[in-house]
Amino acid sequence: MYTVRVIGPGRAGRSMAGALERRGASVQGLIGRLDDPRAAAVGVDVVVLAVPDDVVATVARAVEPVDSAAVVHLSGSLGLDVLAPHRRRGSMHPLAPLPDPVTGARRLLEGTTFAVDGDPVVDGLVALLGGRPMRVRPERRAEYHAAATIAANHVVALMGQVQRVAADAGLGVDAFVALARLALDDVAALGPAGALTGPAARGDEHTLARHRAVLRADERPAYDAGVALARRLAARRDAEGLGSGQLAGRLGSGQLAGRLGSGQLAEVADGPGADRAVSWTTTGEAGADGAGLAAQGGPVMAVSSWS
Repeated sequence: MYTVRVIGPGRAGRSMAGALERRGASVQGLIGRLDDPRAAAVGVDVVVLAVPDDVVATVARAVEPVDSAAVVHLSGSLGLDVLAPHRRRGSMHPLAPLPDPVTGARRLLEGTTFAVDGDPVVDGLVALLGGRPMRVRPERRAEYHAAATIAANHVVALMGQVQRVAADAGLGVDAFVALARLALDDVAALGPAGALTGPAARGDEHTLARHRAVLRADERPAYDAGVALARRLAARRDAEGLGSGQLAGRLGSGQLAGRLGSGQLAEVADGPGADRAVSWTTTGEAGADGAGLAAQGGPVMAVSSWS
């Protein structure tokens, strides 16, 4: 079993320490910024650097090298060069938000994907945590981390806008969080292009203009950026021919019925950019036998619980 010392007692460091301890690793305490890290590698198998990116290299140099000990950082954007002069170097970046040590430790044990590189010890640690290793080439590390930032941080910031706009309508954010979860489920099942619905995707300029007219001036730039992204994705969908036939094939009638609850709306369009749309409602229990779903004209392109 691994003997580990963690430098950095913040959310990431304490989450990692807690998760490793729950899997039987021997965690030899946490070292903070006021502690002397020089002997951190003495008597352990692994030193984990859970510190901000801009000080990883500084902290690594402060730790006196021990040939038998691996030094591993948790940064998503940095390569292994920042861990000089240590001989055994590794990185393992968890693709999971770690908002506090308790939640973070739990998430690290739930099959989280880790971007790994370097010393084989990182594969052993990921296996111990029950995670999934994903190799990222060093020269693509910045793109990887940019994608991770968009997927987590930018989505959270976008939901902050949702909360503000919903509040102007006298509504809370909870229903829209549920909608966002369903949309992400669609992305997982169909891919981003296949999951795209809404006015920008179908070229409904009138609805987009109505939205802009009621939004506060300081909300419009982010909204316009989202519209531009939706249009870009719709153009890709059209160019790749991901139309109604392919999408219907990827989400069969049984799955379709299972995704819709009684009384929910399903959006149906006659291919990408269609100028007509019809709706149906479910009349029976969702997913019971795929029945109770009556479409009025046109092949299925996309499904949404919101019109």
